[in-house]
Amino acid sequence: MSNTASKLRISGIVSESIVDGPGIRYTIFTQGCPHHCPGCHNPQTHDFAGGHDADIDAILREVAEDPLLQGVTFSGGEPFCQPEALLPIAKAVKEMGKDLVVYSGYTLEQLLELSKERPAIGELLRTCDTLVDGPYVEALRDIDLLFRGSSNQRIIDLHKALHEQNPV
Repeated sequence: MSNTASKLRISGIVSESIVDGPGIRYTIFTQGCPHHCPGCHNPQTHDFAGGHDADIDAILREVAEDPLLQGVTFSGGEPFCQPEALLPIAKAVKEMGKDLVVYSGYTLEQLLELSKERPAIGELLRTCDTLVDGPYVEALRDIDLLFRGSSNQRIIDLHKALHEQNPV
């Protein structure tokens, strides 16, 4: 399980969350976010110099040892600011048979455009199962929405969406 990827900077971890995707989830809150959405519920994750370096092997051990987990969620901050560091975690989680949800303040379309310059973004998208995309918009806040905070945000099945973008 040893990883030589770049360091992952995180704000924190919730080892058993029920609000960051379906089932019980291991949620990693990445540190650093360029969006600074007004009303964000994780403003402590905005500063790229904040947080701490994560031990990727320890994270993977915790995920592997918890039989209750349906999957892992990457939240933030902005996970797509650290796709190279998240990719080995994502691949290992998939090898464990667990699903992956990723939250982003970018839209899927923006991420696909960004992936042209930074291929790890596209690879992370292809590894994850579900994307909750778009910035949090305080004026569109809706507490009745499943797994998202504002009505502009979408829950996207990445396997289906990416196949439609690039049919094989």
